[in-house]
Amino acid sequence: MKKHYRNPSGSAFAMEGAWRLRFAARAGAVLFLGATILYGLIGSGMLDYEGSPFHKLPGRLASLAGLAADDIEISGLVHQEPETVLAAIGVTPGGSLISFDAAKAKRILENLDWVATAKVQRSYPNQLDVTVVERQPFAIWQRGENYYVIDRSGTAMSNIPAAKLTTLPLVSGEGAALAAEELINQLEATPDIMLQLRAAARIGNRRWTLYLDNGVTILLPEENAGAALALADRLDRTQNLMSKGITSVDLRIPGRVAVGIAEVAEQKTGTASLSAGQ
Repeated sequence: MKKHYRNPSGSAFAMEGAWRLRFAARAGAVLFLGATILYGLIGSGMLDYEGSPFHKLPGRLASLAGLAADDIEISGLVHQEPETVLAAIGVTPGGSLISFDAAKAKRILENLDWVATAKVQRSYPNQLDVTVVERQPFAIWQRGENYYVIDRSGTAMSNIPAAKLTTLPLVSGEGAALAAEELINQLEATPDIMLQLRAAARIGNRRWTLYLDNGVTILLPEENAGAALALADRLDRTQNLMSKGITSVDLRIPGRVAVGIAEVAEQKTGTASLSAGQ
């Protein structure tokens, strides 16, 4: 007859091993759940608000994991500050890069009115390279009491004080921002007039009136403004058209030049006409 023996100590060891396995599994699940919740809080920014007792926690945790923004390089800036770029993409030096999305950051930057193009590249774990090409200031647009720096396309650029760029041409009036590039291109063909330009006003979104440093105003026609400028420039070089005593030059009628003459002695202003052929 065979007898079977059960080892009591072996049974207890097996039970203890199973209990440890279940405990480890449950502990792992709890830790995983906690890590998932913490990751979600970090990614949502809920722990990173101003005044929060956990304000620096995401960055510290990311730093421990080697995922903090410890190496940031920003290039291409001319009129803006690096802090403006970092604020736009939600990055702080030493802050968390755990949920950072380089493609999204690029889109955010290129939606800013002063950015032409942007490149954002993250090199794991903690390096961030941002290259920005700013729009180039082209003119100052006065609209009512407000002044805006605009580029060639007429796009107004925020965060650039117009007072710091007083050497740029000043244009005013509705539609002036969009029409400024064509006017400046035409003026570049008559550098003597361009050098004297103080401001240009868009009239009825159809034509320009120029204001020169010497007090003379030039009324340009709706069409062929470049030809009218060339005529005024030629008459000025050959007949000193815009010499002292002239208040205005009206070029709105093709083939005819009307000038306003200041009569200083009588404090009156008269008008005279010149043929385009003179």
